[in-house]
Parts: sequence; C-alpha cells; structure tokens
Amino acid sequence: MTALLLTSLRPWGGAPADLLIEDGVITALGTDLPAPDGARRVDARGLLALPGLLNTHAHVDKSWWGKPWVSYGGEATTQGRIAHERAERGALGIPSEDSTVRVMEEFLRHGTTATRTHVDVDLGVGLDGIASVRAAAERLGGALEVRIVAFPQDGVLRRPGVLDLLDRAAAEGADAIGGLDPAGIDRDPVGQLDALVDIAERRGAELDIHLHDGGSLGVFQLELLIERTVRAGLQGRVNVSHGFALHDVTGSQAEELLAALGEAGISWTSVAPLNRGRVPWRAMRAHGVGLGLGTDGIRDLWSPYGDGDMLRIALNFAQIQGLRHDEEIASALHLITRDSARFVGRDQHNLAPGSRGDVVLVDAENLPDALLRAPRRELVVAGGRIVAEAGELVGR
Repeated sequence: MTALLLTSLRPWGGAPADLLIEDGVITALGTDLPAPDGARRVDARGLLALPGLLNTHAHVDKSWWGKPWVSYGGEATTQGRIAHERAERGALGIPSEDSTVRVMEEFLRHGTTATRTHVDVDLGVGLDGIASVRAAAERLGGALEVRIVAFPQDGVLRRPGVLDLLDRAAAEGADAIGGLDPAGIDRDPVGQLDALVDIAERRGAELDIHLHDGGSLGVFQLELLIERTVRAGLQGRVNVSHGFALHDVTGSQAEELLAALGEAGISWTSVAPLNRGRVPWRAMRAHGVGLGLGTDGIRDLWSPYGDGDMLRIALNFAQIQGLRHDEEIASALHLITRDSARFVGRDQHNLAPGSRGDVVLVDAENLPDALLRAPRRELVVAGGRIVAEAGELVGR
C-alpha cells in the first residue's frame, strides 16, 4: 500500500502538523515530516482534522436507501414496527447487498470509517442478512470496518429456532449476538437472558441487548443483566442498546444502577432520540459506563429519517444534554471518535501513531464549530486510502 503524507492539518483543531500513514496505519505525527519514497503527498491547507467517525449502533441491512421513496406505515409501537417490517421487507428486497453498499457509502462520504451494526437474524431471512453485509463491506475494499451483531428483531424465545440461528451466527464469526426486550417482547426475561448468556459464554461472543422497556420494568431487566454478566464473567463484553430505562431513573436509584453497570463493565449505545430527554451522562462517565452514539436505522421500515452523518447525531446529543461550554461540546465529538474505540474492536482510535489511518478533514475553526455546523467533509481517509473529497466519494 502506498504511504500517504497529509501536510498542514490541524489535529483536533490545534497547531498545524503533518501526519504520515503507512500500510494503513498512522506511523508519525509531527512537523516537517519527510515523505517516504513513493508516498502520496496531500496538502491539508490548515483544515481541522478528526479521527474517522465511529457509528456504534446501526442497522445497515434494513435500509431502502437508493430505492424509490417508501411512505411510513404500520403502527408506531415496537411490536407494530416489527410486524410492518416483516410484512413489507420482501417487496423491497430487504436485506439487499446493493442497498447496504449504498448506506455504507453514505457512512464513508460523511466520514464514518467503522461501524457496529445489528443485522437481523430470524426465521424468514436466516443468516442471509449477515452474508449481505459482509459482501457489501468486501465491495468497499475494507474502507469501512464492520462489526456485526446478530440481532433477533422478531424475538428470541417466542420464535423457536432463533436461538439456533444466533448460535450459528456466533459460531460463524459474528462479533456479538443480540437480544430484544426480554420482558416486553418475549415475556420471559430470565429465559431469554440465560439463553443468550449461554451462547456468549460458549462462543466467546459479545452480547448486545436492545432494551426499549422503560421505567421499573426496564430497570428490572438491567438488574437481571448485571447479575448474569458478573456471574458469567462477561465484564467488558456486554452492551445495552437504547436502554430507555436509563432516561427514567433519577437520584439515588440512578447512582446505584450506574455504579452496578460500571462494576459489571456494561456499556451503553444510544441514538440520541429527541423524544426521550436527557440521560445521566456525567454520572455515567463518573461510574465508567462506556457510551457510544449511532445512527440506528436509516430510511427503513421503522423510520424514513436518517442520512448517515454522525456529526448530526453528536449534535443532537449535545443539544439534548444542554451542552454549552466549549469543552462540553468537544466531548460530544470525542464520543463519536476516540472514546468509542472499544465498540468497533479497537484498542485505540486517534490521530496518533498506532491507530488505523482514518482521518476526516473539515473546514472549521475549532471543535465546537466543527460540531455545530457539521460542515462538508473535505477529505476522508479510511485505512490510509482517500475515499471521499469535497463531500463526494472517489475511487469507485
């Protein structure tokens, strides 16, 4: 792979520097770096540089992106959305490798270079969705690194055979297996969680539970998950997606719950929903509860919204949380970059030697300016390869 030398960029909005990427990895950051023989040299013109953006909660297999417009239909409940999707997805050719490629291209165009995506596994599609996501990633030449969560969107125990599919998915290399509202959907929280933990233990997979149930019912399920995580020794390998109950707890109950989640090494991913209000974000940080942000679905049968831009998701988060000071606004950018490395299987993700060569350049004065305006991505480098310039994909 040809080396790439980016000159006169401003890492995190700081002083100008040069950055060298060799064999897809950042090897040097400094001033007046020499270009290795045969290296490509690009003048960054003083643009602000960020690491590649990280999307820690996506559903790239479910989109109708690139197809004719699909009007919203069905009932606006979790069960209603599931039923509507199951009834309509076949006519739209979902899952589709082509549509998945288009969504992934939107990710890259907007500067996202790695994602953790849930992929439906059920009695209708089997493991075909996982195959289509893997094929789509291969078509992009590995520019977008993908971690896969085998996700039982239609339920686990209520659909005999789904557990076997999840077990197969984990055996065949899925990074994680998912769960869905153990109480609200399966009506058997103990049964679902015990069965999923068993697979995660045997297969060495991570566990990622979609939990839409709020209030005391949601808290009860979080407590069950904490107990099983510790008992099975899965600390650091369990995540809660959505976790709406975390929006509902306050005071000493919130402190106790977050302390227990932190001790169990359970992380949380959110899509910064506008209708759920604030979360105890600072307390989560204090208790070591890892937090990642994601787009969720993009133009799918659950919602027509979304464009794949993680800067907009981080901006939503900052607005909901009421972040005002520069350092607070900058922390929202950290959430979609360096602070979420673990969600995409990386030990580090930064503009520093040893990190994958993922760089995003934007025309912005500083980090707050970069977030609040969400400007066009002037250059996107993924694994040392330039994949987008002036907001458009290149090299395809």
